[in-house]
Amino acid sequence: MSPPPPNYEFQEWWNKERFKAQGLLSPYPSPPAAAAAVDASADAAAVDVSTPTTPAAAGKSRGRSPRQLSWLLLLRLHHSAAILASLPSRFLTLLRTAARRISTATRRPSPVSRLYRLIRAFLVLAVVLLALELVAYFKGWHFSPPSYASSAEALEIVYANWLVIRARYLAPPVQMMVNVCIVLFLVQSVDRVVLVLGFIYIRLRGVKPVAAVDYGSQGDLEVGGAVNVEDYPMVLLQIPMCNEREVYQQSIAAVCIQDWPRERMLIQVLDDSDDMDVQNLIKAEVQKWQQKGVRILYRHRLIRTGYKAGNLKSAMSCDYVKDYEFVAIFDADFQPAPDFLKKTIPHFKGNDDLALVQARWAFVNKDENLLTRLQNINLSFHFEVEQQVNGIFINFFGFNGTAGVWRIKALEESGGWLERTTVEDMDIAVRAHLCGWKFIFLNDVKCLCELPESYEAYKKQQHRWHSGPMQLLRMCFLDILRSKVSFSKKANLIFLFFLLRKLILPFYSFTLFCIILPLSMFLPEAHLPAWVVCYVPGLMSVISILPAPRSFPFIVPYLLFENTMSVTKFNAMISGLFKFGSSYEWIVTKKLGRSSEADLVAYVEQDPEPSIEDGNIHRSSSESGLAELNKLEVTKKAGKTRRNRLYRKELALAFILLTASVRSLLSAQGIHFYFLLFQGITFLAVGLDLIGEQVS
Repeated sequence: MSPPPPNYEFQEWWNKERFKAQGLLSPYPSPPAAAAAVDASADAAAVDVSTPTTPAAAGKSRGRSPRQLSWLLLLRLHHSAAILASLPSRFLTLLRTAARRISTATRRPSPVSRLYRLIRAFLVLAVVLLALELVAYFKGWHFSPPSYASSAEALEIVYANWLVIRARYLAPPVQMMVNVCIVLFLVQSVDRVVLVLGFIYIRLRGVKPVAAVDYGSQGDLEVGGAVNVEDYPMVLLQIPMCNEREVYQQSIAAVCIQDWPRERMLIQVLDDSDDMDVQNLIKAEVQKWQQKGVRILYRHRLIRTGYKAGNLKSAMSCDYVKDYEFVAIFDADFQPAPDFLKKTIPHFKGNDDLALVQARWAFVNKDENLLTRLQNINLSFHFEVEQQVNGIFINFFGFNGTAGVWRIKALEESGGWLERTTVEDMDIAVRAHLCGWKFIFLNDVKCLCELPESYEAYKKQQHRWHSGPMQLLRMCFLDILRSKVSFSKKANLIFLFFLLRKLILPFYSFTLFCIILPLSMFLPEAHLPAWVVCYVPGLMSVISILPAPRSFPFIVPYLLFENTMSVTKFNAMISGLFKFGSSYEWIVTKKLGRSSEADLVAYVEQDPEPSIEDGNIHRSSSESGLAELNKLEVTKKAGKTRRNRLYRKELALAFILLTASVRSLLSAQGIHFYFLLFQGITFLAVGLDLIGEQVS
C-alpha cells in the first residue's frame, strides 16, 4: 500500500502557527538571521514544512484529519509549557523588584508612632488566631466545635475556651462597634447623596453666580473713546513660595501677564526660601519683569515663622496695602489665565458683603500616573460638588488657600492671617463666615496647577490637610457657639463642616474597613453585612466619579485607594485632635514643574503682535516678553537622588487584611474574601511605594 500524498495545506497552516508561537514566546522580534536559524532547527527537529505549496493544494478541502488535530494539540501544549516555564522567572523578577525597593529604603527610620504600635500588635494577634483557625480547620473542629468537657488534648482545650471567650465577651462589643460605624457610614453617605442632588440641580438649571459688570466688554467703561482706568479697582497679587525652584518662573510669568491696568495692580513675590541659589533666581526673575514695566516687588523675611500664614501676615503689614481694595493669592505652582481678574473682580461690584471669590483648580498632570488620576477624581468632586453646592446654597465653603480673591476689608475685620494652625486658609474662612461675610465659588474659572506625583508628597499633603481642621475645631469651637450668626449656620459649621466631613469620614473609613472588617473574620459572631462592604461603597464611588466621567475605568482602584488613604487621614485627624507633635508639621508639597511654560506660550501664539498700551491698559494676551519665557535658561541644582520608601503602617495593614482574607476563605465568605484580598494587595503596593512617581 503506497503512503498517502503529502498534505501541503496542513504544512502551510502549521508553518504559520509555528511562526505565531515564536512571536508569542519571544519577548523581542527576532532578526532575519536568527529567525532563519530557528526555522532551520525547527524543521530538522519537527517536520518538513519547506515544501512549496502547489496550485493543486489550493482547491483541497479545508477539513482537519486526526493527525492534524494531534499536531494542533501538541502545539497548544507547547504554548502552555512555555508559559509555565516562564512563571518562575517572572516571580523572581517580582521578588528582585521588591528586594530592590527594600534595599533602597536606606533613610534614617522615623520614630515609631502610637498607631503603628497598635497596628503591629493587631497583626501579631491576627497571625496567631489564623494559625489556631487553620489547625482547627484541618482537625475538623470547624464542623463539630469541641466543648471544654469533651476535649482530650491541650490545643483542643485552648480552642474550646477561645470559642467561649469570643462568643460571650468579644463579639458583643465588636458588634456594637460595627453598628455604630454602619450608622456613621450611612449618615455620611446620605450627606454625599444630598450634595450630588444639589450638583445635579445646578447642572440642570444652569445656576451660577452672575457678575454685575463685565470688564471684558468695555463699552460701559469708555469715556470719550478711551478706557477709564479709574473704573478698575486696585488689586494686590501675592505669590507666596518657599524653595520653589521648579515652578517660580511660570507662576510669576502667569501673574505678570494679567489683563489689568498696570498702575491698578501690584505683585508681591513672597519668598521664604532658605536656599540662596533659589533666592537669587527668583530675584533675577522679578528684576526681569520690572524691566518690562510690571509693578512687582520681591520680599524675603529674615525671621521665617508661621509658615505660609506668617508670610502672608508679614506682606499685609506693608504701608502701601491700605491703597488696595482686593488681594489675589496664588501658590507657586498656580498659573491663572490672563483674564482671571476680569472674571473674578466683577462679582464684588454691588455685593458689599462678599468677602471671597474662589476659582476652581485645573490639573495639568492629571493623566501622568495612576496616583494623579485618583487625585483628580477626589478633587473634581470637591470643587464641582462640595464647593459649588455650598457656594450656591449657603454662601460658605472652605477657602482653598490659592486661586482666590479676598476683599482686604473682610480680611482685616476677621482678624487677618493667624499662625495657630497649618490650615490658615480654612481658619480665615471660618472667622470671616462668623463675621457675616459671604463667599462665591466660580466653577467656570479655572486656574492651572500641579498634582503631587509621588505617594510620599501626597501623603504629607493629606496629613496636613486632615490634621489642621482638627486643630482649628479645638480652637474655634467656643467662638462658633458665642458668635452672632444663626443657629443653622452654627449647626452647619460644627456638625457638617467639621464633624461629619473632617472627623467622622476618616474615623469610620479606617475603623470599619481596616480594623473591624478583618477583626470580624476572626469573630464570626460579629457580623458585617455584605452591602456595607461592597454595594454601598461601590455606589458612593460611582457618585464620586460623576464630576469626572472619563475616570469611570478607575472606579475600583479609586475605591481601594481611598480605603488605603484612610490610615493616613485617621492618623492625621487623631494627631490634630489631641495635639500630637506631627500635627504642626508643615512640609512644602514637592512640585516637578509639570505646568510648564508651554501653556503660557500658547497665549502668545494666539496673538503674536507686540504689546499694546492703550489708555494705560496692558493687553496681556499680546505680551511680547512672554515668548522669551522658553528662551530663559533655567539653572537647576543637582539634588540628591530620592529613593523609594517603605511605609510601615500600610505594610502592616496589608498583612492584616491578607491574613483576614485567608480566614474568610475558611468560612466561605465570598464578598468579604475578595474585598480583603484586593484591599490587602492595594495596601501592599502602596506600602512598597509602587504607586505614583517611579524613581530609582
